[in-house]
Amino acid sequence: MTSSVVRSVGYDAALRELDVELVSGHIYRYRDVPPFLHEGLLAAKSKGAFFNRKIARRFEYEQLK
Repeated sequence: MTSSVVRSVGYDAALRELDVELVSGHIYRYRDVPPFLHEGLLAAKSKGAFFNRKIARRFEYEQLK
């Protein structure tokens, strides 16, 4: 994944959990994220901008690392 903000993304469709690893090394798990947002993140030209605009601070999350 090429991004200056997002290093990698994982998604569990059954649980609707989105794991996002940032280039800083921090990993966050976002809950109840709809599949279309996961797909949108993967397709976005600017993954960092999409993440910040559509996901960060909009869903319940926990820091894993």
